[in-house]
Amino acid sequence: MASTLDDLTTGGTVRRITRWGEPVLHNPTRPVTEFDEDLHTLIRDMFATMEASQGVGLAATQVGVDLALFIYDCPDEDLVNHKGVFCNPVVTLPEGRDRKLDATEEGCLSWPGGYQPLARPDQALCEGQDAFGNQISLTGTGLLARCLQHETDHLGGTVFGDRLSKRARRKLDEQVADLAHLYPDDWPLSPKGRRDEA
Repeated sequence: MASTLDDLTTGGTVRRITRWGEPVLHNPTRPVTEFDEDLHTLIRDMFATMEASQGVGLAATQVGVDLALFIYDCPDEDLVNHKGVFCNPVVTLPEGRDRKLDATEEGCLSWPGGYQPLARPDQALCEGQDAFGNQISLTGTGLLARCLQHETDHLGGTVFGDRLSKRARRKLDEQVADLAHLYPDDWPLSPKGRRDEA
């Protein structure tokens, strides 16, 4: 049985990443209630999958599991890296004059190859439980703030493309279609192709 986060970040098996349109991505998730070996196996597999796909965050729905769980390995605005697990996360965003929007490009492993600017608050407080059921919280800035919002969205059945304007969404779909030949259906189980092979 795992006893620390470090025990959960290695030794997993890469799984296929689900794509936009698959029902599991578009429906709300079930809460995590059992912090057992099955959960820890899933978390190990998610870390292996995130590493294989070079992501900074991954929700359980992206490996086809409808649990309220995501992992992250992501830098904040000071380039300090944060790595961990959130079960049953709730994100609180600044309001009023504390709310500053950052319209940086965003992408999603379930829409591989596509990036579009999306304005999100530049700070986010995420509260939930860790892989062992302990209460945890994390305030994210920069890319980490975006990651915490993006992954928590996934667990409510919202994919970042749902937040784009129609025009930006069309551009995203065009980018993904143009690069689809680089991403096998079972990616990252099968590696991404190279542009020079196209």
